[in-house]
Amino acid sequence: MEEKGLKRDVQKHDKGLKGQTGPQSIVVREFELADTPEVQRIFYEGLMEMIPDTSLRGLRHHPESLLLYTAITVVCFVITKCWWVIGLLPAIVLCGRYFYSRRVIHGYLEQAMSRDMGDMEGFYMKSPDSCLWVAVQAGRVVGVVAAVVQQGAGAVELQRMCVARSCRRCGVGVALGRKVLQFARAHRHSHVVLGTTAYTNAAHRLYQRLGFRCVGVTNGYVTPGARRYLLEQMFYRVRHHRYCIDLQNNKT
Repeated sequence: MEEKGLKRDVQKHDKGLKGQTGPQSIVVREFELADTPEVQRIFYEGLMEMIPDTSLRGLRHHPESLLLYTAITVVCFVITKCWWVIGLLPAIVLCGRYFYSRRVIHGYLEQAMSRDMGDMEGFYMKSPDSCLWVAVQAGRVVGVVAAVVQQGAGAVELQRMCVARSCRRCGVGVALGRKVLQFARAHRHSHVVLGTTAYTNAAHRLYQRLGFRCVGVTNGYVTPGARRYLLEQMFYRVRHHRYCIDLQNNKT
């Protein structure tokens, strides 16, 4: 597994980006084989951010989970009659959520690396119905996005959008998103769709800024890489937002 090597690369990459200030021009171009290490670093970094996002920040979005944890605490207290249970169980719950979030996301990483992210050139660049782009700023790859035509649906799916943490809020995500919209228009497709499990408001604001609107939410979405054990279902629970943009009625 390439996880440890990617983690070291991410740490080196972050050190190299420290100290960069001021606006820089953003160039979005097609992926090249030499971009592979940088793209994989950015992808890895983005996935690792999802662990605290789903395990901690996401908890307040799931009242059904809070109700379950409260019921477990009450039952344990009634059985044991120990007040320290009230203080201990919330800590156990948070540790459980972090552990299972980490396990599912690492499973998703392994699946992605064995599929498209391990062979980006072969998966995205060999067919006219897909493409992968990178955003370059100050000579560095700082973002990535992919587009894949959904056969028979008349739509293009935006995938794998990731931006380096140190380069966010600089227009990188907007530039990448617009490239996918241009691709869809050039191929005469009427819609672009995407799905996200992000809880951060910034991600949703980005899609809305590009002209996307939310068309559905799945609570308890089964993330690729999940094993669906009982404890995993108790401690790992995410919402999946589906976004769509009608290119015929939107000129973004």
